[in-house]
Parts: sequence; C-alpha cells; structure tokens
Amino acid sequence: MKIRDIVNREIVNLTNCEHEPIHIPGSIQPHGFLLGMTCDYVIEFCSGNIADYLGCSHEQVLGKHFIEVFGEEIFVKVKTDLAAETLHPLKISLNGKRYQCLMHLSEPCIVFEAEPYDFEQEIIADAYNQTLQFVSYMNNTHTLKSLCEMVAKGTRDLTGYDRVMIYRFDNDYNGEVFAESCREDLEPFLGLHYPHTDIPVQARELYMRNLLRLIVDINYVPVPIYSIDDGTDKNLDLSLSVLRSTSPIHVEYLKNMGVGATLTISLIHQGKLWGLIACHHYSPKNLTPEIRLAAQLQGQFITSQIDVRQSNEEYEVSRKTNSALEKLTGIDLPPIVESFKIISCNPELLKLCNASGVSLLINGEVYKNGVAPPEDMIVALSDWLSAHTNDGSFTTDKIIDLVPTMKRVYDKVSGLIYYSLGKGNSIIWYRTETITEVKWAGDPEKAIVKDANGLHPRNSFSQWKQINKNKSLPWLHPELNAAAKYAHAIQKQINLMLLSNEELKYRNLSEKLRESNEELQNINWISTHDLQEPLRKIQLLASMVISKEKGNMNENVANSLDKMNKSAKRMQSLLTDILKYTRIKNSKEATEPVDLDEMLREVLAEIRENIIDT
Repeated sequence: MKIRDIVNREIVNLTNCEHEPIHIPGSIQPHGFLLGMTCDYVIEFCSGNIADYLGCSHEQVLGKHFIEVFGEEIFVKVKTDLAAETLHPLKISLNGKRYQCLMHLSEPCIVFEAEPYDFEQEIIADAYNQTLQFVSYMNNTHTLKSLCEMVAKGTRDLTGYDRVMIYRFDNDYNGEVFAESCREDLEPFLGLHYPHTDIPVQARELYMRNLLRLIVDINYVPVPIYSIDDGTDKNLDLSLSVLRSTSPIHVEYLKNMGVGATLTISLIHQGKLWGLIACHHYSPKNLTPEIRLAAQLQGQFITSQIDVRQSNEEYEVSRKTNSALEKLTGIDLPPIVESFKIISCNPELLKLCNASGVSLLINGEVYKNGVAPPEDMIVALSDWLSAHTNDGSFTTDKIIDLVPTMKRVYDKVSGLIYYSLGKGNSIIWYRTETITEVKWAGDPEKAIVKDANGLHPRNSFSQWKQINKNKSLPWLHPELNAAAKYAHAIQKQINLMLLSNEELKYRNLSEKLRESNEELQNINWISTHDLQEPLRKIQLLASMVISKEKGNMNENVANSLDKMNKSAKRMQSLLTDILKYTRIKNSKEATEPVDLDEMLREVLAEIRENIIDT
C-alpha cells in the first residue's frame, strides 16, 4: 500500500496570498492528532503524529475501520456524539491517557480531532462561573464601547491571555482596536488601526465559517496529513478544524509582532464579519474546549447586543431630529414660493440632521442657510446629482471623491445629503470638514516589506499617524431618516404651491372672461340701441324724398331710394335680432320649431341682388 502526504506545497507569497488555499493546508498543529474518515468510518486521512499519542503509526492506521484502532466502546460514543451534533468535547481514555475529542462533517469525510486532556476540572467550573458573572456585567453597561471593554476584560480573566482586543472592521475591512485589556507592562494597542491587507479576503471568509481559531505555539512545526495514494487528487477541507495549520504568511506576521500564541473569535453581525476578539499571549498557551466555548459565547454576547447598544447611542440623536422634524412640519405655510425662504431660514432645518448648512433650489431660485457653496455652484451641483441619481437621493461624507472638479464646493463643505424634488428642484444638507487623526500600527502604505529574500509582512508596528482631510462626520441613520421625511414634506409643499398657482391662473382667466363678456354685452347694447337711431333717420329721409318728389324723379332714383329704405329696415331688423340673441343665449326657455325652407327663401330674397350682380 502506497502512502503519501497531502501537504499543500504551492509557493505562496505576498503577491498571490489572496489566492492561498488556507482551508486545505494538508497539515495540522502538533498539540493533537487528526483523522479523516469515510461515512462508513474507514480511516482515509491520518496526521503523521498519531504515533506520539497512540503508539501506532499512520501507516498502521490508514485503511482500517475506526473500531480496529479505538475499539467498540469508543466507536459507539463517537457515533452517538456525532449524531447529537454536540458542541461539548467527548472525553475518552486511550492507553491510560485522557483525551478530549471534537468531530464534524467535512463532506464527504468525518473529521475526528483529539487533544490530550491534562486540565483540572475546577478550571472548567470556574470558566462557567466567570461567564455567569459576565452576564451580570452586561446589565451595567449601556453603550457598545463599554460592553466591548467589559468583554475584553472578562475574556482576559477567563482565558488568561496577556492581551485581549475587540477588533472592529470598517466598510473597507480596515481594523480598529475598539476595546482592550492587557497586562500593565505591555504597550496598549487601543485606538490603533490596521490595514485590510492584514486579514485578506479568504481569511475573512474562513472567519465567517469557523468562529474560533487557536494557535497554541507560534513556533510549531506543521504535522503533515497522510492518505493512501490511490491515484486520486485527495484533499481534506479543514475549514472547521481546531487543529488546522496556519498560513506561513500569517505565522510570520505574528512572529514580527512578538506573539507566542493566539485565540481569535469571530464577531458576526447581520451576516457580515463585524469584528474579532483577538487574544495574544507572549508564550505558548492552550485552552480546554470548555474555556474556548465560554470565550466564544462572550463574542456572541457582543454580536447579540450590537443593535441594542447602537440603538441606545442613537436614541438621543433620534429624539432631537424628530423634535426638529415635528416643529418644521407643524408650521402652517402659505402655498407660495416665498414660503421656501421662510423654511430655509428656520434653524430647525439644520437641527433636523445636524447639518452645517442647507440649500433649497426651487424654480431656479436658491435659498440657503448656514455654511453652503456659492449659489451658482449649488445649481451646478444639483444638476449633476439629479443626472447621476436619476432624480433620486444621495449621501456622502466625502464629496471630493464624488465631484473632484467642483473645488468651490468642497472648499466649503465635505459631506451632503441630497434629495431631488422634481423638475430641477432640490434640497441639500451640508456638513463641513472634520479633520481626524488615525493612528495606524505601522505605515499602512508599507504593509509589505521587500528585501533580498522577497516579500514579507511588515515587521514594524510603531505608531504611525495619518491626518484625514476633506471628510465630514458620517451621517447617522436617524439623521438620514429625518432628512428623507422632510424632503417628502417639502415635495408636498411644492405640489400645493403648483396647485395654488394653477388655481390662481384659472381664477384670473375667469375674471378676464367675465370682463370680456361684459364688454361684449355693452357692444351689443350699443349696436342694438345707439345704432338704430341713424337707421331710423335714413328711413325717414328716404320716405320723405319719395313722397315729395314722387312725380319728379325718374324711375332709377325712385328704385334706389326704395332699396335704401328696405336695406335700412333690414339692418334694423338684424340689430333687433342681435339684441334678442344676447337675451336668449343664457335663457332656459324652451326652444321652438323653425321652418328652414321658409328661412332659406327669406335669405335668398335678401341676397337676390348680390347673386344677380355676381
């Protein structure tokens, strides 16, 4: 039977470490031994140090059933324990020695890990007592920071590590030592920041899967895992393993820090890696599984309290913003454009989201208060944001990254909350620059050191200060919520103003129409009364001439006078009809039938001469 190890010997350095397969190192730490079994409990993988614990070599163990090596009694315990999926270690005795064993599934294998058990039971009882004490401490803390400080102290008391840090990630996974408890003679790391390169992506992913990571001795020699060489490309996923060997790059990093042993507990919040409980010891150190579990529970206490503590911290901010919002929305403003000037001058508009300044752009007019960019830049910025948000909203605490060409904007302000109010209108809250000092554990730009032997993690962790400019304080959730609500209220005010303007417009049109109708009625009155007098005179004069000169005038003159008389009479009749029309157009009297044939004959008779002439 041919046997080979499965050690991953791919060359890994800082140029390709982000692709390092740290979940399949093919080796373990030497403070215990490991087996990998098929679902039928046939041993397919075995660590090379099993002879140090059981007296039989890996060659003698590989290919055998678990019962052949450990016996029927232990097999039944292991099988029962695995089925129960218990977190507590299984205690067994082999060759007169006590072991604590942990098991988990790593498809398609069952991973069995065993460590010598040489600890006193009193320590276990003490661990649970300290955990209970920690629960009582939680009731006396109100902020997230004070809770983390208590966890750091409680974890150090529980585990005995020289240094315990609560390590919190930012959005880019740069880390900050948020809370710390350490020996008095050690230099504190509290407040120091570490670049995201210190914990690469695949390491963060592994922290998400395995919530506890232990290195007993940083100077350990990795123990290879062996398997039968049957021609297949064998690997054993050790993501959930307690004994898993560590990346050589990480080991070098810890050695550069002078660390001798570590315990790392993942803090998972809302499905993301929020931070770590990082425990450092400056000499080799191991813990019982019970104490490891108790320490892990403290991490779960933190993550279960993050939302509660952050809500407590934000309560006062929320109370103030809601008070400002109620005062603003309670103002009874007329639906006119001048109301926006009143709004912009109200100090509650700045208190609404703790802003340094605010601007309203309404119908091309800029209204502003506090620290804000020049008016022409407000218009340009609003147009840019409208285009890039599709008339939506936007928030930033570093506007220089957004519009680096608008120097006159970020010379004044660094953060903003923008809401489009439609049709080129907008409201923008501003915050001025807050210069901050970040203390890094070493220069973040020199996280990688190059020497004659290649690339290595940095070996200097001396405090390095970085000054951050062109950035405002971040906007808190209560501030963003209040801004969103009031932007909606402003939108309603604009709609009311538009409706009011339309109503005024229609009212003015109705007034003009009424005046036009009155003028028309005056014209009709003039037409039907004042113009009839000249017609009567024409008729009278024509009749007098005809009667006096009846025998003296020729026939053509007589006919012309007769036509003139008839035309004047017809015009008088038309004026009378116009007067009748103006009276009946608003009348609700019933209509009467009209003989259209008769009407046509009358019209033809009236225009007969015109027809003949044409």
